Amino acid sequence: PPPLLEPLFPPQPGTSPGFAERVRQHKVRLEWVRAEPAGLRGAVRVLNLAYEKVVSVRYTLNGWASCAEAAATYQPPGPADGITDRFAFLLPLGTAAAAAETALEFAVRYRVAGAEYWDNNEGKNYRLRGRQRVPPADGPPQDPDSSAWIHFI
Repeated sequence: PPPLLEPLFPPQPGTSPGFAERVRQHKVRLEWVRAEPAGLRGAVRVLNLAYEKVVSVRYTLNGWASCAEAAATYQPPGPADGITDRFAFLLPLGTAAAAAETALEFAVRYRVAGAEYWDNNEGKNYRLRGRQRVPPADGPPQDPDSSAWIHFI
């Protein structure tokens, strides 16, 4: 089976206490991520400062020797709080993430009203590492007492 990308940070920061306040304070915050066969899928929450905005995710698989950027798309309807918007992204990792030693790093960029804001996990970047999946054992599961005798009366 293909390797699994394992977050080295809590993968659901949007469920942590104070998340809405962090979005208000920093203007942009990662809400959640999930590794899928197609790549890394996630959502970002931004403070609604203007109608026109651009959200993207800059990422690398080689320690920033090179990087790519994926656009995030607006997800209607917006959150019920009325002051933030949600954007979704997919980092198409393809065969680049096929190695168990993969190390993915990314940061989120929010451009709005002539300003640029970043969420880079407090300067540490969001990091995921490749971990080889353990293939299921062949055959039916073994009963720990399978060698015991069964007596019928």
